[in-house]
Amino acid sequence: MVSLIVHAVLGVAVVLWLVRSNPTIFRRPASGPAFSPLEVGYLVVGVVSVGLGWYFNTTFVLDYGPDQLFFNPLWGDGSWAQYLELMYDNPAAGSAGVDFTVANVVILPLVTIVDGLRRGIAKPWLFFVATLFASFTFGWAFYLFTVERQRRLAAGHGAVAAGATT
Repeated sequence: MVSLIVHAVLGVAVVLWLVRSNPTIFRRPASGPAFSPLEVGYLVVGVVSVGLGWYFNTTFVLDYGPDQLFFNPLWGDGSWAQYLELMYDNPAAGSAGVDFTVANVVILPLVTIVDGLRRGIAKPWLFFVATLFASFTFGWAFYLFTVERQRRLAAGHGAVAAGATT
């Protein structure tokens, strides 16, 4: 259970680091609502995915981990190694597991880092790091939230947002 708490603390720390690294994106808008409906939608999806993942990860640790508070989270019962082994336990799980792994470890970092740098987002690699402690869906949702917020703030200052039509 300690490893899950450490994951939660590290996840919050990464999100705070990302927010503090981008104060112009995460500031309160000068006018209008604090969050647009689309921003709220992204945040809700991301937070719900963390909650659902937390439920299943806690269940995994309680069901497969040893009956002790402190144990090795890297290998052995209830560890990352066992988690990954079970993710590829059968062909159906392996199919989903490899798809998730490639999307999370290759596609998400490529998109968020390349696109984030193009958009002027500081430390866009932190979106990938957040997925290591929260969830893949949270990383995507938080990135999309950030891009939407940046677009909305730019449009509010008279700048034409990329891709916007007049």
